[in-house]
Formats: sequence, structure tokens, C-alpha cells
Amino acid sequence: MHFSNIYKTGKALMASILLLLVVLMPALQITGAQSVGVCYGRNGNNLPAEGEVVDLYKSNGIGRMRIYEPNEATLQALRGSNIELTVTILNNELQALNDAAAATAWVQKNVQPYSADVKFKYIAVGNEVRPGAAEVGFLLPAIQNIHSAIVAANLQGQIKVSTAIDTTLVTNAYPPSDGVYTDPANQFIKPVIDFLVSNGAPLLVNVYPYFSYNDNPGSIDLAYALFTSQGVVVPDGTRYPSLFDALLDAQYAALEKAGAPNVEIVVSESGWPSEGGNQATPENAATFYQNLIKHVTSTTGTPKRPGKAIETYLFAMFDENLKAGNADEKHFGIFTPNKQPKYQLTFG
Repeated sequence: MHFSNIYKTGKALMASILLLLVVLMPALQITGAQSVGVCYGRNGNNLPAEGEVVDLYKSNGIGRMRIYEPNEATLQALRGSNIELTVTILNNELQALNDAAAATAWVQKNVQPYSADVKFKYIAVGNEVRPGAAEVGFLLPAIQNIHSAIVAANLQGQIKVSTAIDTTLVTNAYPPSDGVYTDPANQFIKPVIDFLVSNGAPLLVNVYPYFSYNDNPGSIDLAYALFTSQGVVVPDGTRYPSLFDALLDAQYAALEKAGAPNVEIVVSESGWPSEGGNQATPENAATFYQNLIKHVTSTTGTPKRPGKAIETYLFAMFDENLKAGNADEKHFGIFTPNKQPKYQLTFG
């Protein structure tokens, strides 16, 4: 082939590659944006209307939402939005859902009427059920009944049924590879994990470096909790870049010991408050959220699960002035109730 023809062919090929990249980039950006979700709690008397909230998700490129009850106005506003949705069933509802007919009615009321144009992804049956709680005995039957109702509605290919736990069910978390469920936790969580294995569902875990740091501020470096340290080499020789990764890998270690090495973890909550507690400042919260998003949307992963993004939901969309508990519980929002961003965040 003549040199000039080779040159032209090369230029044409390069132009085609560049065009392909231009076409693909928006899709890649959308995928990145959707790897971070935000929890939408409604414990406030000054929050925007549900339609405004959904518009705020869309305008900020937030592709996933977790809600804490199947609120009709929220579900209506989500129609056609393409936002992936996790719906929580709160602990005080678990006992009633031990009745299979009640679980069927729940799905028929809160899922089926919207399933054609709302992207349900997970149903979290129970949130942070702990050993000794009255709901312990109701958890697994409620999960099974909701799952059966989802199957009966022919939605099992779209919606996975699970539960959301906190990190306190795991002990011996240092080093993370020693993580194991406490004996009281194992008694009720092991059958749940077996259910997840059987149905290819993930375990949802609320992971809060903020609370772990404040449980032991004398031993944990603040920078390690904020993703700004050089990392820590733990006793088994593994280097951990952040407390978040260490907490998450302790959960994976516990799953392995429970016979579930292939169950994925979805981080169903993680956040840092801007006031109301030790090291709860706007500066620390901004640093945490910015670095958390950067980490979980990359393909770094954790030492136990390297090479892939971590599906994560920030807690929470708004400060909630009616939230119960300590003062810091009211200040986890990434937006103020008047929809102004508290921090400069890019969600993917």
C-alpha cells in the first residue's frame, strides 16, 4: 500500500476511535454517577415535597435512592425517573409480615402498581436488627414471605430481598481478616445469610467510620477515618488505606466464616455529620463524602475484594430536624432542607 494511503487509513481509524469514545463517554459517566446512591430520610418538618426531591436527585446525577418506607408520593414521583430504588421495611412491621397474606398484600400495594416504571432494586426487610431485639425472631420469616410475594408477582428477576445490618454484629474486627459474627448475632443472621446465598442476593450493611472512630478516638487516627492517611498495616500484614475498607472487609471475613464467601455487600448507609458530635464539622464531613465517593466509584475495591466499585448509599440527602437520638443524628444531610448543597460533591 502506498504510504499516503496508509496515512489516510490510519487517520480514518483514529477518527473512528475518537468518535467511538465520544459516543461512549456519556454512558460511562452515567454508570459512574449511578455507583453512588443517597438515602432519603423524611424525619423532618421542613423538607421539600417528594417531587422536588426526585428532581434534585436527577439534576445532581444521583442514580440510586434508598427510602425508609414505601411513601406513595415518593413512588409516584419516581415513575419514569430511571432512579434505582431500595425500599426499607422498618422493624416494627416485621411481626405482621410473618403472615404470608400480609406480605403479599404489602407487595401488591407498594411494589406492583409501580413496577412498570419505577426501578425497584432491593427490598431491605428490617434495618439494623440486633441480638436481643424483639424483632429477631420475626426477621427471617418476614424476608421469606416478602420474597415469595415478589416471586408470585414475577419480579424476582428485578428485585432482590435482603436486610440491612450494622457493623456491630461482627466482633474481632482487628485485623479485618479475623472478623466473625458474635455468637448472639450468628444465631439469627446465619439463617438469613443462607437465604441470601440461595437467592443470589447481597447483604446490606450500614458502615460508619464516624461512629467507629468515636467509639475509640484514642486508638484511631482521624485521618484514617477520613481517607486522608497513608494507611495502616494491620497485624496480619495487610495494608488498609482507610477505616471504611477495614470495616467492610471485617464484614466480608464474617461472611466467609458463615459459609458465604460469594455474597456481595452493598453499603446501604455511610455518612459523616456536620455538627452535634466529636469531629462533626462541615470540613470533616465534606472531606469524608468527597473521598468516599472517589473511593467507591473507582475500581480500587478493598484488600479482600479488589478491582471493582463498591455499591454505596450516602446517608443522607437532608438534615432531618426530627430525627431521634443524639444531636449529630440530625446533621448527616448533604443538602439543607431548602435544597442547597452543604458540600461540593460530584456523584460519579
